[in-house]
Amino acid sequence: MWIPGELALIAFLLECCSHARAIPPECDPNYILLQDEVNCMELLKINRSSSSSGKQECWGLWDHLNCWPHAVAGEVVSQPCPRFLHTTGRVFRNCTEGGWTEPYPPHEIACEYGFNESVPLEALRSQRYFLYARVMYSAGYALSLTSLTIAVTILCVFRRLHCTRNFVHIQLFLSFILRAALIFIRDSVLFSSEDHFHCGVYPVSCKLATALTNYCIMANYSWLLAEGHYLYSLVSVSLFSRRRHLWCYIILGWGSPVVLIVGWSWARYLHEDEGCWETSRHEWIWWILRVPVLFFIIVNLSFFLCIIRILVAKLRTQDMPGNEFNLYRKLAKSSFLLVSLFGLHYILFAFLPHKADDKSYEIWNLIELAFASTQGFVVAVLYCFLNGEVQNEIQRRWRRWRLKQHLQVEPRRQQGSMSQSGGGATNVSLLNKRPATSQPGLV
Repeated sequence: MWIPGELALIAFLLECCSHARAIPPECDPNYILLQDEVNCMELLKINRSSSSSGKQECWGLWDHLNCWPHAVAGEVVSQPCPRFLHTTGRVFRNCTEGGWTEPYPPHEIACEYGFNESVPLEALRSQRYFLYARVMYSAGYALSLTSLTIAVTILCVFRRLHCTRNFVHIQLFLSFILRAALIFIRDSVLFSSEDHFHCGVYPVSCKLATALTNYCIMANYSWLLAEGHYLYSLVSVSLFSRRRHLWCYIILGWGSPVVLIVGWSWARYLHEDEGCWETSRHEWIWWILRVPVLFFIIVNLSFFLCIIRILVAKLRTQDMPGNEFNLYRKLAKSSFLLVSLFGLHYILFAFLPHKADDKSYEIWNLIELAFASTQGFVVAVLYCFLNGEVQNEIQRRWRRWRLKQHLQVEPRRQQGSMSQSGGGATNVSLLNKRPATSQPGLV
């Protein structure tokens, strides 16, 4: 079919501008059916020219879904399901002396697609569950993102808070911020353009968003490990420089996830380049990321146990004999702070089976998403907003600002009272110039 040059240029521009077309041509059912119809007409033209005479034949036809070639009486012809359905299955027709029979089985049965039926109840329930889960973890990540941004700003603005410990906290906060931000970016890429994905066309941007999101998650885990090791080095006898520790933590926290994500992306590209790389059909590819996460959690658990053992020893030496309640109270408080900082609650979900009962898996998945999305908020509150050093610095800055405002207001009040008494500045100058001895000759 001939197309004028101007129309071809316009079609090419519309094809290049993704925002000009809601659905790509290869995803549009009407476009696919039009292509199939054109191919069918060309095939039928060839078959008509090469058909043999003297035999009872069924002429080829296009039934708006499938192309049926010429056939002789008694022949059974099968055709696959229409391409735009993207399903497996075949439809049959019999060529009889009276012509073609009706297709069997019907398309809605053979192709597992109900043209006139509503969405199945199971699909609606699953869609509703994912909608609730997305709203829940989006609210949690938004809360974490806001609180962590404020916490990083406080730790960076106040110079008295600049130390190695807070620098490590800042890196951990940044990993939480990047994790939350990439979750939102990934969701915007995956869920805002559903029309692009229903036909199996997945742009590189969605795969890149998934890879970057996994990198931020791995960086978050690695910085949790760095926090665990740094706190363990503080409570134990350490011979290493803290500044040297900081550079080692930076390499561990931001560098090691790069190696893991590059290996995982390469394996996905070679062996499972499907969708937006969010599936896990090959379990061994998913274990490339899962094994380091389990390693980080187990090592942090060992640090936690060592720190608790050291704290128990130190608290027993400080408290008076028999004061067990005070000991356990301090120990419980320290343990709660360490669990949130080390991410030890992930142990509950690390070995969660993926083939569990649907209800139990959905419940555990919601709990895990709730913990993961709000962990940044909990860490920001415990290690910044409730930190005594941070509170003292904020109070000191607040008192300093109030005092400065008070000192600026007092001179204004004095100047205002003197001006109301009738030229205060002139009277003061006259008093300063008045001679010490009296001069009766002057009026």
